[in-house]
Amino acid sequence: MSKLATELTRAVEELLRSDNPVEADALVPLAERIAAGFNVRNDEVAILLLDPRRRALCFLLPRKLRNIGTIPMTSTTALAVRTAREMRPEVNNNFAAVRHASVFEAVPLQENALTEPIQKIMSAPIVADGRVVGVVQISRKGSSPKTAGSDFTPKDLNELKAVGAALGPCLKHLQGQSE
Repeated sequence: MSKLATELTRAVEELLRSDNPVEADALVPLAERIAAGFNVRNDEVAILLLDPRRRALCFLLPRKLRNIGTIPMTSTTALAVRTAREMRPEVNNNFAAVRHASVFEAVPLQENALTEPIQKIMSAPIVADGRVVGVVQISRKGSSPKTAGSDFTPKDLNELKAVGAALGPCLKHLQGQSE
C-alpha cells in the first residue's frame, strides 16, 4: 500500500473511532491530503457518494457541488457512473474532447475565480465490503491540456485505486447515515 493510502486508512480509522458523528465535512482534510498527494488543487478532488438505493451519485466534495444535483446511475456519458457501475478505475488525459455533461464544471468553486474545463481526469471506485459506495476523481483543469499540467499515469491510477479502498469504510458509514 502506498504512503498516501496508508495515511488515509489511518485517518479514516481514527475518524470512525471518534465519538463525533461522521459528516461529509469530515472528508475535507482527507481530500486536502489527496490533493497534495497528486499535486492538484483542492477543488480538483471530487468525492461522490452512491445513494443507499443505488440510483444516483451525490457530490460530497467539492462542497459547492453538493446542492447542484446528482448524477443518475442511468447516465450513459458520466465517467463517475461508469466507474461505479463497472467497478473499474479509468484515466482520460483528453477529457475536454470527450462528450460529457459539463454542468458541474460550470459551477465556480472558488470566490472570484473563472471556471476552467477539466482537461485530464482519473476516476476510481470507492469500495467497502466488496461493494461500490462511491467514486473518487482527480482532475486537472485549465484552458488547454498543456496548461492543465502533466498527464496522469498508470502509477497515478493505481494510487487512486488504493485511495478509493482507503476511503471505503468512511463512505460506507456516510451511506448508512443517509438511508
